[in-house]
Amino acid sequence: MLVAEVVTVTDRLTNSYDVMVLGGGAAGLNGALMLARARRSVAVVDSGAPRNAPADGVHGLLAREGIAPAELVARGREEVRGYGGHVVDGEVASVDRDGEGFAVRLADGRVARARRLLVASGLVDRLPDVPGVREHWGRDVLHCPYCHGWEVRDRAIGVLASGPMSVHQALLFRQWSDDVTYFAHTMEPPTAEQAEQLAARGVRVVEGEVAALEADGDGLTGVRLADGTVVAAAAVVVAPRMEARAGFLSALGLRAVEHPSGAGEHVPADPTGRTEVPGVWVAGNVTDPIAQVGNAAAAGAMAGAQINADLIAEETRDAVAAHRRRLAAGAGARA
Repeated sequence: MLVAEVVTVTDRLTNSYDVMVLGGGAAGLNGALMLARARRSVAVVDSGAPRNAPADGVHGLLAREGIAPAELVARGREEVRGYGGHVVDGEVASVDRDGEGFAVRLADGRVARARRLLVASGLVDRLPDVPGVREHWGRDVLHCPYCHGWEVRDRAIGVLASGPMSVHQALLFRQWSDDVTYFAHTMEPPTAEQAEQLAARGVRVVEGEVAALEADGDGLTGVRLADGTVVAAAAVVVAPRMEARAGFLSALGLRAVEHPSGAGEHVPADPTGRTEVPGVWVAGNVTDPIAQVGNAAAAGAMAGAQINADLIAEETRDAVAAHRRRLAAGAGARA
């Protein structure tokens, strides 16, 4: 009964907070944890659609290697609640300037206000339009060797050219398997330099459009070309276009722009997560598309600490101004 009561209280959205965290993945929850431990009133708003939901486990995260994504989020939520933070299920519809702070409106009509914002809403992966890719995404259709390379080691791996990083992906995955095939698909063929690199590393290059991925009950078995040829593959690597979930920030004048890598869109920020809009920080994949869970969590912690410092600076300025007024009033009364 006590646990149920605590969850009910901490999941209720109230009128105002020091900080609202928009997005409840590793970046958002770690930022909220830092802020709650700093005795800030904080609410995390999360729609419950994490990017890594299809994956079996989170990898490369010290002391939590292989943990299920849903379990990691559940633990993080409870830790934030344990320090008095609120964790609210909901989707952010819009954010507007409200005096010196912000008004956050949810899709269901609820509105709350905050002095500062930490945006950790993540990104959307736009996958290649090839039959079988979406169905196997996050299991045997992959994009990150550090997230999934060990799990497909020594297997036949196909790299479906679908973005500017595809050749780089082929060279990376060669570290985990000596059976890597690069499918040029509809992209331009590798440059002479790239072709030399692929050949030197023993990566086979197959030209021709890919029609579909082949699978049986146990997973992928091959890549079928438009001419009917099937090349064996137990895993396929793609380069999705990664687009920041940031449309709700448009009223603030904050928009996603092209990432320097050409891999998609992101919201620019300085190394601490501070954006060009005063009072707004970003962390995780919304600003760094290639950040793994550990990187995202660290960025959230950094942003949370910076937001707290920014609030302290504001409160100190206000306290100094009030102190001076009291001194001036006292001096006037004595005169």
